[in-house]
Amino acid sequence: MKIPFIDLKTQYETYKEEINKEVLGVMESTQFIFGPQVTKLENGLAKFTGAKHAISCSSGTDALILALLALDVKAGDEIITTPFTFIATAEVIALLGAVPVFVDICDMNYNIDFTKIEEKITSKTKAIMPVSLYGQTSNMDKINEIAERHNLPVIEDACQSFGAEFNGKKSGNLSTIGCTSFFPSKPLGCYGDGGALFCNDDALAEKIRSILNHGQGKRYEHKYIGINGRMDAMQAAILNVKLNHFEDEIEKRIEIGSRYSKLLENCEELKTPSVFEDRTSVYAQYSVLCKDRETLSKKLNDAGIPTAVHYPIPLHLQEAFAYLGGKEGDFPVSERVGKSIMSLPMSPFLTKEQQDMVVATIKA
Repeated sequence: MKIPFIDLKTQYETYKEEINKEVLGVMESTQFIFGPQVTKLENGLAKFTGAKHAISCSSGTDALILALLALDVKAGDEIITTPFTFIATAEVIALLGAVPVFVDICDMNYNIDFTKIEEKITSKTKAIMPVSLYGQTSNMDKINEIAERHNLPVIEDACQSFGAEFNGKKSGNLSTIGCTSFFPSKPLGCYGDGGALFCNDDALAEKIRSILNHGQGKRYEHKYIGINGRMDAMQAAILNVKLNHFEDEIEKRIEIGSRYSKLLENCEELKTPSVFEDRTSVYAQYSVLCKDRETLSKKLNDAGIPTAVHYPIPLHLQEAFAYLGGKEGDFPVSERVGKSIMSLPMSPFLTKEQQDMVVATIKA
């Protein structure tokens, strides 16, 4: 039995009739940019998160850069974030000529250690950008308190945690601006690239909408330097279908993630993820720490069970960020986790039989 790492095929087959109908409707309308599908999606996303404004865009990466542009981040500004994340988090900072200032992670849930943020704040700090990694948020209350003391905005990189909650509020609607991704493998994914931003400030929302469309207000009148960050209607149509089923998928993700942890709780070769009591995880990845990742990964792969590593090299040790002067030992928790983290197959369509096979192979 071969197990998919993320079962997008079964998901498509389950919603096939609905998705095909909506996609065909877009084709027949020939309205491929903006239009009713995009409006419907944004209304649905706002209702789901509780945010006043949901603004769709072309990718999670573009959502992050749009947030920075909307907050007037300029060259030389400093943005506090984590080195243990996908490169896009810090990449967008660098693209604007700003400086990513890294803070090590908490060894319980691999998100930024809020207790170490304040010591990194300087007169050049322009924003704090925590990442809600693997499907679970950071302690956003503590981070928002720190930001408020220093009059700083907070951008939540929620590209892996859409649907998760912190103290009863949805990820994405926990800070000044929330950003998420609808990349196909994400908890809520489209069939290409897509993303969204969330905020509760009318002026900020209007500015984001302008910047993602080349800085336009009225047609051919450009108030800001912007980008082409628009979501296409085809992806919006697909997301509208998936959003209707998303609550059920979240329940299944939580059930499957919790079952993994229970089945693996006495396995000495690995450490299962911790989920804090004040939040939920949508398990964008089910990631474990392994004593011998290479050997375990090979045994699983040989048995037809795919694995992945998110992320083996922290950003301060990436060649692209060598100019920051980072070195081995700067962020020991991130470095240690990067050497032993491994993700197991995870999706709402992972069957108990498949999960039992994964667990049995690990225990064997």
